Amino acid sequence: MAAGIAAPLVRRRLRLPAPVVLGTAAAAPVALCVAIPRSRARDVATCALQMWAYIAAYEMPNDDPDGLLERVHIDYPIDVDRVIGLGVPPTLRLQRHSDPDRFTPLEKVLVWAHWVWFIVPHGSLAYVLFRHRDKFPRSAALTYAVFDIGVLFYWAVPTAPPWYAALQGRLRPIPERQELEDARRMMVEYGEQFWKDGWQPLYSFLAGNPLAAMPSLHFATSVMAAHVLADTGPVAGAVGWTYAATLGLALVYLGEHYVVDLMAGLALTQVVRRAAPAVSPGFRAFSRAVSRLEARAQAA
Repeated sequence: MAAGIAAPLVRRRLRLPAPVVLGTAAAAPVALCVAIPRSRARDVATCALQMWAYIAAYEMPNDDPDGLLERVHIDYPIDVDRVIGLGVPPTLRLQRHSDPDRFTPLEKVLVWAHWVWFIVPHGSLAYVLFRHRDKFPRSAALTYAVFDIGVLFYWAVPTAPPWYAALQGRLRPIPERQELEDARRMMVEYGEQFWKDGWQPLYSFLAGNPLAAMPSLHFATSVMAAHVLADTGPVAGAVGWTYAATLGLALVYLGEHYVVDLMAGLALTQVVRRAAPAVSPGFRAFSRAVSRLEARAQAA
């Protein structure tokens, strides 16, 4: 467990191979389950270790930024979004009336919807853990499966978001619509206004890999959170789906994701939910094996 926590921290200094880092980090939650009897605290710690492994997998492609730039895809999501937007990507359509010097109340709500995403998937699971504990194992497995499968695409098909494409001069209005401007990254613009000197340290802490847009795990995990909450009751489900819809609009409006990124994230979530019954027997067998190891460890 200690090795799994340490490996992502020292990977650059020791030049650890990616399989070593990811394998060790992924083993940490299993080691915790063997070492410590089950409790709510252990459930929380297991999820935290799972996310620690995910963060390592998310950031590691950017350990070699030059190599990542050589592999990044910029144009194909623009081409798809031009079709979706009938000639103009939806991000440009949504931003065309925005004012860089003045953020409207709606735009501020959308920025905050984006910022609070960092707690939404895990907060939804915390609600299930403390109010509907019998549903927690399945809910956690589905949620973190979306994270783990999604991060594989960031290694295989690194894809740039709209704001990055605009910086590279690749997301420009079509000649017939010159009244439209290049896409802006409105979240950063508002962050600099709201947080002032505190913005840069905060942003640098959260920005581990700028070329990880396809699929949108912001949207995918928020949709899964909505499903998880809906499984506990209609009121919680309504809250979850309202947030997911708001975040979807925010991601496109603010220049963080293309519509096609959201579509891919939605598809990922639905595939994970549909595949769950087929793969559950294998995961239950793995869970029983870990439980046997735990029993032997506790007896010793």
